[in-house]
Amino acid sequence: MLIDSHCHLDYPELSSELSAVVDRARTAGVSGMLTIGTRLDRFAGVRAVAEAHPNIWCTVGIHPHEAAEEPIDEPGQLIAHAAHPKVVGIGEAGLDYFYEHSPRNDQIRNFRAHIAASRETALPLIVHARDADDDLCEILREEQAAGAFPGLIHCFSSGRKLAETALEAGMYISISGIVTFKKADDLRAIVKDVPMDRLLVETDSPYLAPIPHRGARNEPSFVRHTADAVARLKGVSIEELGGRTTENFFRLFTKASL
Repeated sequence: MLIDSHCHLDYPELSSELSAVVDRARTAGVSGMLTIGTRLDRFAGVRAVAEAHPNIWCTVGIHPHEAAEEPIDEPGQLIAHAAHPKVVGIGEAGLDYFYEHSPRNDQIRNFRAHIAASRETALPLIVHARDADDDLCEILREEQAAGAFPGLIHCFSSGRKLAETALEAGMYISISGIVTFKKADDLRAIVKDVPMDRLLVETDSPYLAPIPHRGARNEPSFVRHTADAVARLKGVSIEELGGRTTENFFRLFTKASL
């Protein structure tokens, strides 16, 4: 059993053939999927996907790329949407200093509002992190000191400092297909050291297809390749890795159930 802990099933690359995507995931042993919110004005479509499938859940949030177009200073809107039974997490939110599609101050403001929503609802915060490790570590430490909240670093590809900060805060680390890429030796070294009870696997589909599908459109069924790579790094069978990461998913996302 595997759970794809982060995918974007409302994106046109997947929504255009969603039934087939879900069927292929089931055939590959993927028993559940978490489809992620990236804009409030598109949340209805994300929620509709989750409502239509018993083994799909969703989150509500504003991606850091969208922070300038959808600014929020307080968590009320997020909290209101999070009351829906299929909404099991907050985000994705965070900081992306690689593209900087939104100014850094806007990203930080929105990120803190998402943290407040996570703290208020006790739903896990899904953190997007790219080229912003120092600020993320500082904000996570500061906000955790102000009041604990659950969460994870999704599609982890950052440095060891952020991994250690997240783990010290009780957060989880989610691994994507990047772990299969030839030049990902630094990431593989970090994955080896992440405790088994803090690991999740994901696709981030339709992006970042793992080897042997790199360059193709990604989809939830491909999470098996990521799980296989992580299992080899941890020295366990894919069956054990799947069981452990599935247990971890439901321990973190307490609102989700099959």
